[in-house]
Amino acid sequence: MTVLTHIVYALAYIVAGVSVGATLPLMRPEADPLLGWLTGAVVVLAGGLLHEIVTRLERERKTAERAHRLHGTVAMMAEEVAVLRAALDDGARNPGTARYDAVMQEVRLLQSLVSKLTERRAAPRPPAAASERRGPGSGESISATPPPPAPVAAFGPMNDASILEAVRDALKADRIDIYLQPIVSLPQRKHRFYEVFSRVRAGDGHQIMPDRYLEIAEREGLIATIDNLLLVRCIQLIRETERRQHSIGFFSNISAATLSDGDFMRQFLHLMTSNQALVPKLVFEMSQADLRAGGAVTLGILSQLGRLGFHFSMDQVTSLDIDVDLLLRHEFRYVKLDRALVLDPAQAGRVKELRRRFASEGVDLIVEKIETENQLIEILDTGFDFGQGYLFGEPRLSRKPV
Repeated sequence: MTVLTHIVYALAYIVAGVSVGATLPLMRPEADPLLGWLTGAVVVLAGGLLHEIVTRLERERKTAERAHRLHGTVAMMAEEVAVLRAALDDGARNPGTARYDAVMQEVRLLQSLVSKLTERRAAPRPPAAASERRGPGSGESISATPPPPAPVAAFGPMNDASILEAVRDALKADRIDIYLQPIVSLPQRKHRFYEVFSRVRAGDGHQIMPDRYLEIAEREGLIATIDNLLLVRCIQLIRETERRQHSIGFFSNISAATLSDGDFMRQFLHLMTSNQALVPKLVFEMSQADLRAGGAVTLGILSQLGRLGFHFSMDQVTSLDIDVDLLLRHEFRYVKLDRALVLDPAQAGRVKELRRRFASEGVDLIVEKIETENQLIEILDTGFDFGQGYLFGEPRLSRKPV
C-alpha cells in the first residue's frame, strides 16, 4: 500500500473512534462520559490492529511473490548453465557430436571467408563505372528504413579507399553488426519472423551505412563475403532460438554473388544438411530485379536449394506483372509488396487478383514500410495477413549468440 493509503486508513479509524467517544454520551446521558471515550479508544485500537494485520499480510504476499520470481529466475539460470556445461562436456569428450560439428563447421566457414579477404586484397581489380551502383541488398532490404546513421568519424568524411579498408578490417575483426526487424501477423501484431540486416562498424566505433559501402564492396568483390557472413550469423541466431525453444524464422538476403560462390555454398549446404531442423526457419530473400536477371543458372541453384527444404521470398517488387507459376516452381513462399504499391488505387484490381491467387497457392504476402496507424488501418481493409515497418519495430542490434 502507498503512504497515502495508510494515511487514509488511519484517519478513518481515528475519526470513527472520536465519533463514538463524542456521540455515545449524547445517546446515553445516564452513562458515564468516560465510558464513551474508552469505547472510542477501543475502536481506534481495533482499527490500528486491523491496519497492522492487513499491512503485514500485504507485505508477506509481496515477499512471497518476489521469492517465487527469484526462484524461477534461479531455476532458469541453473537450467541454462546445465545445458551449456553438458554441451561443453559432451564436446570435450566426443568431438563428433552434432553441436560440436556444427560449431566447427561455422568456424571453418568463417576461416574461409577471412582467407578470401586476403586473396582479394592481393588481386588488383579494374575500376568500375560510376553508373554500376547497387541498390539495397546484401542484408539491407528495401523493406525497412534504416536506423538513423551514426555520426561520421571526427576526422571528416571517408573517401572510397578508406571505406574499402574499413569494410575489409570490419570483416576480419568481426565488426559486421547484425540488426533484426520484426515481421508481424495482422491484425494481432505478433512477431512471426525477423528480417536480418548488416551494418559495418569502423575501428573507431562509427557505423558505415549501406548506401555508402555497398557500391564499393561490390566493385571490390566483397558483397558475397558480407552475405556469407550474414548467413553464418543467421544460422547462429536460429540455433539460439532453438535452444530457447522460440518458434520464429529469419529472412536473409541472398545475392547472385553468393549463389555463384561454389566453395562457400558447398560448405554452407554441408552445414545445413547436418542441421536439417534449422532449414525451415531460414528464408532466403531475392529482389525481383535479381531474380529476373539471374536467368537459368540462378533458377537452377534455387531449385537445388528448394529440394533441400529451403523456402524463398521475393522483395523489392516494382512491377505487379509477376510470374506466379515460376515462383511456385522454385519454392517462393513469400512475396513482399511496398505499402505505397498496395494502396495505389490504379493497382487495386491487380493487387486483389494477386492476393487471391497467392492465397490459393499458399504464398504469404507481406506489406512493407507500414509506418503509421492510419496506414495500418488501410492495409487491414485490403485483407493482408503480414506486415513490416517502423510501426511494429525498427531494426535493432542483435546480441551475438552464445
